[in-house]
Amino acid sequence: MPELPEVEVVRRGVDKHLRGRTFESVDVRHPRANRGQEAPLDQLLRGRTIAKVARRGKFMWLEFADEDLTDPGRDVLFVHLGMSGQMRVGEQNSKHVRIVATFDDGTEVSFIDQRTFGYWLLAPWLKIAHIAVDPLESGFDLVATARALRRKKTAVKTALLDQTVVSGVGNIYADESLWAAQIKPTKRASTLLQRDAVALLEAAAAVMERALEVGGTSFDELYVNVNGESGYFARSLNAYGQAGQPCPRCGTEIERIVLGGRSTHYCPHCQ
Repeated sequence: MPELPEVEVVRRGVDKHLRGRTFESVDVRHPRANRGQEAPLDQLLRGRTIAKVARRGKFMWLEFADEDLTDPGRDVLFVHLGMSGQMRVGEQNSKHVRIVATFDDGTEVSFIDQRTFGYWLLAPWLKIAHIAVDPLESGFDLVATARALRRKKTAVKTALLDQTVVSGVGNIYADESLWAAQIKPTKRASTLLQRDAVALLEAAAAVMERALEVGGTSFDELYVNVNGESGYFARSLNAYGQAGQPCPRCGTEIERIVLGGRSTHYCPHCQ
C-alpha cells in the first residue's frame, strides 16, 4: 500500500493539475471504486470547483471552493489509493480504469486500480478525524507523539503502524525508521526511553523526506505518479526487503521475521 511519501507525490501532482478546476463530468466505471456513495458521483461533483488537494498520513482528499475549509464537517472528496490505485492525468488506455473525471478546461483524470481496493468517496472530513497528525505536517508535536507511542504495550513496530498514534508510516518506512534509530522492532513500545521514542520519530520523518525527494518507493508498475513515473527510493532501502543482505551499518545479515502478520526486516546486531 502506498505510504506517506507516495501519497504526497500523488497529492502534489493532482494539486498542480486540478487546483481551481471545476468538475464537468464523472464517469464511474466500476461500482467498488465509489462504494458507499448513496447518490451518483457525477451528480454530486458536477459544477464543484477544487480549492486544493490535501493529505494527512496516507489519506488524500480534494477540498471544494464552496465549503468552509476550516469546518471539520465540510464535505471533501476522499481519494484512497488502496493497494494499487493511481491518479493519472490525460487519456488512459488501461482496462483497470475505474473512474474518469473531466474538468472545465478539458483536463481528464483517471483513477486506475487493478486490485479495486481503492475508492473515491464524497463524505464529511470528520471521517478521518481520528487519524493522527503525520511527521511531515506543520502541526506535528514530536514530544507528545513520543509519549503516546510509549503508552503502547505492543511491539514498537506495531505501535509505529498505529495511525491513531502517528499517521503515514507503513511497513516499508517502519522498518527503515527502526533501522535508522537502531531499535529492534519487537521491543515493547512502553519500554522505550523518551529520548529513544523521539529519535525514532525523527528518523521516520527523515526517512520519509528522503523518499519524497526521489518520488517514493516503487517495486512494480502499481505505484506511479500522475505522469506515470516511478519512484526510486527502493534503491536506498537499508532493511525493508533486504533479508539475507549485509547490514549497511555493521555487515551482519539482515533478518526477516513476521510481526503482527507483517514481514519485518531488521539487523539482529545493531538494532
